[in-house]
Amino acid sequence: VYPGLIQQFQVKPSESSKEVPYIQRNIDATRAAFGLNAVEVKDYQATLSTSVGQLSKDAVTISNIRLMDPNVLTATFRQLQQIKPYYTFPDSLDVDRYKVNGVQRDVIVAVRELNIAGNPSRNWINDHLVYTHGFGFVGAFGNVRDVDGKPSFAVGDLPPTKGLGDFEPRVYFGENVPDYSIIGGKQTSSPVEFDYPDDASANGQKNVTYSGKGGVPMGSLFARLVFAIKYQEQRIVLSNLINSGSKILFERNPRERVAKVAPWLTLDGDPYPALVDGRIQWIIDGYTTSNGYPYSRKTTLSSATSDALTARSNSITAQSNASVNYIRNSVKATVDAYDGTVSLYQWDTKDPVLATWSKAFPNTVKPKSAISADLLAHIRYPEDMFRVQRDILSAYHVKSASAFYGGQDFWRVPRDPSTFGGNAGNQPPYYLTLQMPGEKKASFQLTTPFVPRGGRENLSAFAAVNSDAGPDYGKITVLQLPRSTNIAGPSQVASNFEAKPDVANSLSLLRQGGSDVVLGNLLTLPVGGGLLYVQPVYVRATSNSAAYPLLQKVLVSFGDQIGFDDTLKGALDQVFGGNSGTSTSTSTSSGATPGSAASASGDLAAALASAKQAFADGEAARIKGDWAAYGKAQARLKSAIASAVAAESRKK
Repeated sequence: VYPGLIQQFQVKPSESSKEVPYIQRNIDATRAAFGLNAVEVKDYQATLSTSVGQLSKDAVTISNIRLMDPNVLTATFRQLQQIKPYYTFPDSLDVDRYKVNGVQRDVIVAVRELNIAGNPSRNWINDHLVYTHGFGFVGAFGNVRDVDGKPSFAVGDLPPTKGLGDFEPRVYFGENVPDYSIIGGKQTSSPVEFDYPDDASANGQKNVTYSGKGGVPMGSLFARLVFAIKYQEQRIVLSNLINSGSKILFERNPRERVAKVAPWLTLDGDPYPALVDGRIQWIIDGYTTSNGYPYSRKTTLSSATSDALTARSNSITAQSNASVNYIRNSVKATVDAYDGTVSLYQWDTKDPVLATWSKAFPNTVKPKSAISADLLAHIRYPEDMFRVQRDILSAYHVKSASAFYGGQDFWRVPRDPSTFGGNAGNQPPYYLTLQMPGEKKASFQLTTPFVPRGGRENLSAFAAVNSDAGPDYGKITVLQLPRSTNIAGPSQVASNFEAKPDVANSLSLLRQGGSDVVLGNLLTLPVGGGLLYVQPVYVRATSNSAAYPLLQKVLVSFGDQIGFDDTLKGALDQVFGGNSGTSTSTSTSSGATPGSAASASGDLAAALASAKQAFADGEAARIKGDWAAYGKAQARLKSAIASAVAAESRKK
């Protein structure tokens, strides 16, 4: 009774002042527990106006805008790279980066996994002894398409092309493999395992005998009896295809293998494949968590990490309902796709929870120094970690206890307006190569926008975390927008796109005649002193079950200006007075690589064409005496000449 009386008659009448020290303690503890102490919040005076050449200082960011949406391209990968029905790709592809011709490029990646359900000849031998593994690694450039709107593949086909170097292509351990396969055995002239289809072979296929170190020996009768009982399958004992050299593979899902090795880790829901030192490696982020950090706010992992992507994709494992108030990305784990080797590497060298677990399980986690340079190049900031942090940051960016008590400046993650998201969940974070305002160079970033809590949808802030392994890895930068300026958020921009008559009419036409429009990820980019929105527009046939989305249009918004064109450059030029000041390389009908001499020649031709048009427009304006239009044309001419000079220098 007494505490209740104190609360009612002493605390509540002056709650805002009496609670201050406790609120401040909670703020400080929560920011420390969720790794938010070093977040850099910058005031970003975003402009709404546009002018010719406004993006000239953002050339790197613009040239790397990822128009290929990994959540849309699955059907495209399946139709163009699946090749046979017994292969498949996951519901959601992954984004990584690779150096191609010395230039780092964002690449949409996936492995060609085995799909037993798609095999037209199902029986026990085929399911468990013949079709044992997937084959190949497929990657498409994030910012390039061909003339038809299909992605441009850096690596693909069977056997794999060499665009990303030589590697072991066989995938015995993956996210879509049989529960068990019996492999290996004596090397003979007639291997049993199907390897990949090959038109040059007499029987149309290549076969192979597994020679890796993975698997449990099946040579003894006792071992065969044990596994026959485990899988309730007598043919494991009776089959003459199993011999003294045979082995059995099981527990083959990368995430589940890591969980068996380190059950004390909470694992990210989206393992991603990478080509590392000539092998396909699955990379899984491991978290150490606690719910006992003093004064820190608790959150539920399932709700904090839920968004439109996790809700709809079957290839991403949802987090549990565990309640935590401390989290660190302490471990980077890898699983070799060929032999299943699990390696755990220390990542956060200051985490006391990992230090404690390492004492309990010595020699389980390798030191950070053991990470190879090739693996380090593919480390990225984990999505689930960032989802949790942005959930906390939406309120705990407010450091003042009195302001926190008022709650007027809290944020939330906007709904996903893409076709994939369907406004059914929060917009997922997106990986982009981006040069943040004030930074000296571009880096691989994981990004998210924020809008105010409540009913409004205008943009409040933009956050990005550096995902390149290096001194700035994990640095979270928040660009906080002026409260007095109404800058459209993602949902408002999506509505503005559909409300513009010429855009609405074009989309309506594209949706007719047996076709449908798929709106890709709506990207937010802090460039040109403001916020640029870019959304790829795909078209797919609805009457053909084998149809897949093709990139046909690009939507762009900056301030109150909207661009809609077949190319990113065309859409940007519409918004920025006829010339945005940058050249893009989103179409490679000749297969030219951006940054190459062939690409530079294309950019030069485009710049000269822009200069010619600007000169003609200027002359027409001069004859009419329209000096305002003449001035704009001269500015476009100057920018086009600068672009031509830059393109010419890249050719040399």
